Amino acid sequence: MSIPMSSRGRSTPVPAQAVVFREPGAVELRELALTPPANGELVVDVEWTGISTGTEKLLFSGDMPAFPGMGYPLVPGYETVGRVADCGGSRRFKDGDRVFVTGARCFGDIRGLFGGAASRLVVDEDKLLPVAAELNEDAILLALAATAYHALHDRAALALPDLIIGHGVLGRLLARLSVALGADSPTVWETDPQRSAGALGYEVLLPEDDTRRDYSRIIDASGDPGILDNLVQHLAKNGEVVLAGFYSKPLSFTFPPAFMREARFRIAAEWSPNDLPSVTSLIHDGALDLTHLITHKLPASEALHAYPVAFSDPDCLKMVLDWRNG
Repeated sequence: MSIPMSSRGRSTPVPAQAVVFREPGAVELRELALTPPANGELVVDVEWTGISTGTEKLLFSGDMPAFPGMGYPLVPGYETVGRVADCGGSRRFKDGDRVFVTGARCFGDIRGLFGGAASRLVVDEDKLLPVAAELNEDAILLALAATAYHALHDRAALALPDLIIGHGVLGRLLARLSVALGADSPTVWETDPQRSAGALGYEVLLPEDDTRRDYSRIIDASGDPGILDNLVQHLAKNGEVVLAGFYSKPLSFTFPPAFMREARFRIAAEWSPNDLPSVTSLIHDGALDLTHLITHKLPASEALHAYPVAFSDPDCLKMVLDWRNG
């Protein structure tokens, strides 16, 4: 049987199985044709994708604020790890290399937001990062680890916290990175008793059990838009609150307490290109431990079950879809 060829002489990849958010609340597993690879693009056979309980949950629920490129139907997924299947003459990668994929737009009229939740991808070379083969599925955590690393810096200078809000995956990565980068043991607040365990070198408290009022830097990873007044009460003079979650509703705070403390507020967005190599180096050196953060793994064929579990089960820190056998 002849293999169809693209206009650039590369073979057209076979269709991929992909997760599609058809509309808010409607998730499907659908076969999609892939755009043929052009110069500078590689074909990647996906092994694992993580499910984000931040941005992907907002895309699924329909609560994501509008931004350029937003719309349905879409393929989600920005936590993707796979093997290069067609390197296309790349000087950086060869067939068989394990890579982290930061996003893909290769599904024609189906939007890629962020386009990684599929069995096969056509990806721009600049969207790939080599990863150590021994990381296996833990490598899907690189995007969150890089986001945490980004939040711990202010204009490239270290800005380590002494209080972290939330003991989900992002909060745990913030705490582990803080310890790895030399901070005194930070305190972490967590209201869900099911998520209080698993601390590595730091203490987890209920907010009401914390009597300190002199934290110099607080990082919020909870995404709770109503939390600022409580955080300001625990802030030292000239202290800083870093907003590292994603907030779909307006934030507000009572001015006089913040005024008395001359409080500062900073927003930490997603990771930048330099953050991923820095995090990868910390992992390689053994300073950052990614173990015990993935709690659930299902075959990609069970994606329709996996997303509701990831978004609603408090026992699920991180859900991973395994694409290797389908």
